[in-house]
Amino acid sequence: MNFAQALTLPNLRFIFDGLLVTLEVAVISIIFSFIIGGILGVIRFLRIPYLSKIVGLIIDIIRNLPLLLIIFFTYFALPQIGIQFSIFWSAVVALTIFESAMLSEIIRGGIEAVPKGQMEAGRSTGLNIAQTMYYIVLPQGIKLMVPPLVSQFVSLIRDTSLAVVISLPELTHNSKIIYAQYPSTVLVMFIIMTVCYFAICYSLSLFAKRFELNYQK
Repeated sequence: MNFAQALTLPNLRFIFDGLLVTLEVAVISIIFSFIIGGILGVIRFLRIPYLSKIVGLIIDIIRNLPLLLIIFFTYFALPQIGIQFSIFWSAVVALTIFESAMLSEIIRGGIEAVPKGQMEAGRSTGLNIAQTMYYIVLPQGIKLMVPPLVSQFVSLIRDTSLAVVISLPELTHNSKIIYAQYPSTVLVMFIIMTVCYFAICYSLSLFAKRFELNYQK
């Protein structure tokens, strides 16, 4: 291992730049996929004629596709029909599409775990479906959703490394460039990547546990 060559100031700055890109892609994808996944999950839960079945079919297709294929599709295939994104936004769009499908099932499952009587009780007080979902059902369902949601968010953060195939300058990509130039730093780079990914994912897990504890008080 060559720590001196790996941990020079330019290399550390290059790794840090990659880490920032990883965090940016992850945060934006988490926000978008949670919003879209929430909408899709509610649509499936409400069993709207035709619409829920169509949404369910699309979700099942996406969930059974490799994320790598979706990344290739957004970056290489969409430009063929006039839709072109930068490398950064291709990664965000691909992750959002894939994770939205995953999160929609988690959210639907959390909502369905709430006793049906809660929905009926809300409607009996004069609330419409949207109000009942917002004020009664979702607050109870969120307690059940937190653990699987966090697990999926952690997976999303790890999956950002797959964007290396389209040369997104994230953590894995930048580390790969360094150890390609200096082969003696390979093990050091892998240790640095391991520490960075672990720190991000573990911090998210701790935050989720604290949120869950505070939410249950």
